[in-house]
Amino acid sequence: MADAKVIPFGDEPRTRRARNTKAKRASVRSTATPAALASVPEREQAAEPVPVEAPAESGGWDRRIAGGLSFLRRRITGDYEVDEFGYDKELTDQVLMSMVRPLYEKYFRVEVKGIENIPSEGGALIVANHSGTLPLDGLMLQVAVHDNHPAERHLRLLAADLVFMLPVINELARKAGHTLACAEDAERLLQRGEVVGVMPEGFKGIGKPFGDRYKLQRFGRGGFVSTALRAGAPIVPCSIVGAEEIYPMIGNAKTVARILGFPYFPITPTFPWLGPLGMVPLPTKWTIQFGEPIPTDGYPPEAAEDPMLMFNLTDQVREQIQHTLYKLLVQRRSVFF
Repeated sequence: MADAKVIPFGDEPRTRRARNTKAKRASVRSTATPAALASVPEREQAAEPVPVEAPAESGGWDRRIAGGLSFLRRRITGDYEVDEFGYDKELTDQVLMSMVRPLYEKYFRVEVKGIENIPSEGGALIVANHSGTLPLDGLMLQVAVHDNHPAERHLRLLAADLVFMLPVINELARKAGHTLACAEDAERLLQRGEVVGVMPEGFKGIGKPFGDRYKLQRFGRGGFVSTALRAGAPIVPCSIVGAEEIYPMIGNAKTVARILGFPYFPITPTFPWLGPLGMVPLPTKWTIQFGEPIPTDGYPPEAAEDPMLMFNLTDQVREQIQHTLYKLLVQRRSVFF
């Protein structure tokens, strides 16, 4: 039989010694008084096991998953609110705005100025210039108001009839809080204390040639001023720089537009030559500035029927927007940076 290997005491394996040392420390802790513990070396006291906390990220993901499941359950069961105009606040906040926000933050890198000119409560009418061939400026304006205003106010845009005639677009516009550009709907929203947005240039502004960029078109008959006067809501002029260059419109195929029932059919340096790829907007740098509000609550009720007053206020709003556009263009160093 092979001789058993004898291990001298001084050469005892480290694992056995560590086990014995832990046993001794456990015995000391179980029998020693607080005064005796005070004499234990600090490194031995530090050997106490420290509870490990779960990472905060796991709790955050758990809450997100739970919130997402709760959202889906409400959508399936119909347990959500929609106002008389079809506005779905929950869907807008959690889905629609989240889809547009990357375009706002990362692609166009929108800079917002003068957000404090929008009141924290009560109705207000935001009047902005319109441009860009496709109405992306309205979507960027909606995100700008919600994400930058301290009260996270929602902008209810007044859209043209064509928006509500297009499949899918019609439903999404209603869900996002937009409604027809008519005086009755606008006045009801203002009286309910909503922030309403209007772009009086309409298709004349969004479909103008690239050579006329940043030149405001006619503001119509001043119907938005009459609406603000009836509701006693302030008018906030708004100037948007950067949208004019996303689709430089160098031509208009009027025959195609007439066949499709569109007000214009744009021809740009990339569309229709590159097909669907030509519909990708250029990554211009945007600036949105809200000007000083023009109060209307000091006018008598019959002021809304005064054509001269409406003309003067309309001209005042238009001139303020145009002046701010020129100022922002002078300050701009580059279209893209």
